[in-house]
Amino acid sequence: MFTGIVEELGEVVAVEPGDGGGASPGPRDGGDGDSARLTVRGELVTGDARLGDSIAVNGVCLTVTSVEGAAFTADVMKETLDRSCLGVLRPGSRVNLERAVRVDQRLGGHIVQGHVDGTGVILSREPAANWEIVRISLPADLARYVVEKGSVAVDGVSLTVVEAAADWFSVSLIPTTLELTTLGGKQPGEPVNLEVDVIAKYVEKLTAGMRA
Repeated sequence: MFTGIVEELGEVVAVEPGDGGGASPGPRDGGDGDSARLTVRGELVTGDARLGDSIAVNGVCLTVTSVEGAAFTADVMKETLDRSCLGVLRPGSRVNLERAVRVDQRLGGHIVQGHVDGTGVILSREPAANWEIVRISLPADLARYVVEKGSVAVDGVSLTVVEAAADWFSVSLIPTTLELTTLGGKQPGEPVNLEVDVIAKYVEKLTAGMRA
């Protein structure tokens, strides 16, 4: 489990096809997208990383398969490539990194599983004096889980929804978020990973059972 509080901006070192082969690591590049092996540099998150640990990369929970110096490697399966934006990463790409939360830590953001529900696209950015309003497209099947003043994870960053419409929502980014996460540099047209509040999904399923 994660909190959506990014610990470090890392950098992709290598993206390779997984053991399944294929010419391309991700479906967005026209290859078979069977799997990929991702190597990421992050001095902070690798400081105490061990095999089997969980690290969120742009909001996607990945399992550490090896650690070498300040870089770790993780395998990315087809389901993850299909549901997330990891397939567009290339060497040199900056990524948000967060280690799994410990039970003795404060929950500074909200409950984030690292299980991406879908992707959105940056629609617009409106700078203000001390913050920036960013509007993001919202897949139709996720719209019911996103509400004004509710929580949503965008590329692994815990954010509060400002406005919520049928096919988009907006968030307000403070200077710290703009400086310390990839959201500071994302431009209109670029994709982002979305994870809605898991509590909303559980409530929906439970209440559906009550109505049946």
